[in-house]
Amino acid sequence: MVFINALQSVFSILIMISIGCILTARKWFDEELARLFSRIIINITLPALMVHNMVTSFTGDELLALLGGLRIPFITILVSYLISISVSHVFDIPRNRRGLFRTMFAFSNTIFIGLPVNIALFGEISVPYVIFFYIANTTLFWTLGIYEIRRDDGAVEGIFSMETVKRIFSPILMAFIISVILVLVGFKLPNFILDTLKYMSNLTTPLSMLTIGIIIYQIRPDEFKINRDLILILLGRFLLSPLIAYSVFKLFGGSFLMLKVFVIEAAMPVMTTIAIVGHAYNADHRYASVMVTISTIISLIMIPIYMYLLG
Repeated sequence: MVFINALQSVFSILIMISIGCILTARKWFDEELARLFSRIIINITLPALMVHNMVTSFTGDELLALLGGLRIPFITILVSYLISISVSHVFDIPRNRRGLFRTMFAFSNTIFIGLPVNIALFGEISVPYVIFFYIANTTLFWTLGIYEIRRDDGAVEGIFSMETVKRIFSPILMAFIISVILVLVGFKLPNFILDTLKYMSNLTTPLSMLTIGIIIYQIRPDEFKINRDLILILLGRFLLSPLIAYSVFKLFGGSFLMLKVFVIEAAMPVMTTIAIVGHAYNADHRYASVMVTISTIISLIMIPIYMYLLG
């Protein structure tokens, strides 16, 4: 049953990606539409998803009580990121791909695949822990990750430049800050606003998958091949990151459900947003899209394995 639930969650993602490929082949979609979808996701649907999930999943007391667990995903991702820097130098990853490589190595698909997989495996009770991992993943991605990806395009401004500050206070991070304030002060949003946020957030996964499908269709078949970069990223995603999450959890402790969710989240495939953001920032988005697709396919095997290991 665990194996079937895990497969169904990932298959739905692959079907949506396939629809994007098919509609691009039929000339319904094109690269310009992919750019439009990317802007909508980054500026509208992801912020809506963040606010809706936060204000409907936590009370102020619950959020404060669970904040201790937030350090586990933060430390997990930071350690993975630091290791990715060393790996990129040791294996001499090309400079125009180094930022993408590091982000793909360290950041996982916590929402687009992680959320439906965890709900399928553990039920709605897992959602708060998924959101915690998502908070860490999102915060670090929209700071360190975006800084790295921008450098692939030749951006040389320091991490504390005005441009970096603008990226730190991106729509998704501002949405997180606002939602935390709303939860802590106990402010209840009107139902019509919650409904609007829910409807908009529901667009996030399908639009993201369609965008990946558009990009993948434009990739040549010879780009889908096993190479050094792919092996290193797969090792980072499916072996190193979950082991780090497990070790950090053992250091700080928590519930068994928290352990299972954090390990599964750390073992998710490459974050789809990396390919979308790479497309928006003129990085090598084809390279990222190939890694997203292959790692998602590999996750069909890895998710049930981790579920078995976790009991």
